[in-house]
Amino acid sequence: MSTLATSTKKWARKSGTAIHAALSLLIFFFLDLTDAILCFVYELLDEILEGNSLSCYCNASPHTTGENEVSETLFKRRNVFREMGFLGLTRKLKLFKRMVKSKKNRWSDCGCLTCNSWTKKEDGNLHVVVKDSSPQTQEDSVQEPLENVIFIHGFMGSSYFWTETVFEHFEEDRYRLFAVDLLGFGESPKPRDSLYTLRDHVEAIERSVIKPYQLGSFHLVAHSMGCLISLALAAKHSTIVRSVTVVAPPYFPSSLEESVLTRIAGKRLWPPLAFGTAVMSWYEHVGRCVCFIVCKHHNIWEWLIKLCTGKREIPWKIKDITRHTHHSAWHSMHNVICGGSKFADKHLETLINSGVKIHLMQGDRDEIVPLHCSSDMKRNFPAVEVEIVVGADHESVIGGRREEFVEKLKSIWSSCSEGSIATKQYKKPKF
Repeated sequence: MSTLATSTKKWARKSGTAIHAALSLLIFFFLDLTDAILCFVYELLDEILEGNSLSCYCNASPHTTGENEVSETLFKRRNVFREMGFLGLTRKLKLFKRMVKSKKNRWSDCGCLTCNSWTKKEDGNLHVVVKDSSPQTQEDSVQEPLENVIFIHGFMGSSYFWTETVFEHFEEDRYRLFAVDLLGFGESPKPRDSLYTLRDHVEAIERSVIKPYQLGSFHLVAHSMGCLISLALAAKHSTIVRSVTVVAPPYFPSSLEESVLTRIAGKRLWPPLAFGTAVMSWYEHVGRCVCFIVCKHHNIWEWLIKLCTGKREIPWKIKDITRHTHHSAWHSMHNVICGGSKFADKHLETLINSGVKIHLMQGDRDEIVPLHCSSDMKRNFPAVEVEIVVGADHESVIGGRREEFVEKLKSIWSSCSEGSIATKQYKKPKF
């Protein structure tokens, strides 16, 4: 009887896998076709409405190098119709001349006062939330806070990710906390001419936090995509950074960029979040269409949510989903997560050789970033402290255990006394 039950389960599992594979093939074939059609549609609409159509990546090639380079994954995304040469045909069908002067924001992006306010920021600085609990008396005001900490959010996030979760648990006067909205997200600038490379994000944080606040030393805390940015920033300032805490880092050592895209955003239908990630990572024009519906019309969606819930305030997580443009999200996904990941080994090597403490946290139920990312980093860099949080996923590893997370940060920072870094005996790995 048990043998029959086992055989039945195996048959059901194989049948489910076969059905899933067939549905995946059908749905992603349809998305390939849809993206090819939208490529032509958006090009014409851009010419009509703006007169200055920005080239897509369907038939283009990389043109920059180093940490400011454009990721290969922008160009090597497989599409049945691209391989058939269908997309190349759209370049021959331009029917409209450029008649309208280029604008600061695209017609498919929201132009409301909140979203468009960044165009008035001539300095291009990021939106930064500062929590400074240092003594404010005249006698003590000249003293530098003991610890400066820069918090960097992940993909499709903002400073809310930190200010609405862990900031309230810092009450001591020993810390000055900085939570930034990364370039292209939240209330920060979303320049249409930026490629949102790793270097772009690092330089934006430098000119918005490190330089204006004259930080002589600081700690870094980052989540998800922000981990790659934090490693690059820390490596550039390895002489003054004291510790780096990375939570759920998308770490892919010495991988081909196309492999990174496949591993972190494979074409899967299940779970739903994985399907959404695949669509927004592989299909440039479908993704822009989604942003046009969700982000451009966020005021309508927010009004509907208020009407249905009866609440005056919109949850910050919903705000984060709409506070970006497709241009900023698309390029950050490819140029930071996919293209920037190959620089992580170099940055980690620089930091560990400089004696900087690195602590990694990840939930054992993380379905966004594969759990092997943590073990891979530990294997290549034994000096990295790795902590796997039982029962936590990609976000609850912080939001679901706020007080514990803050206490852990404090213990990490307190252990970073000068001259007591145990990682100085680190041996350079071979790649």
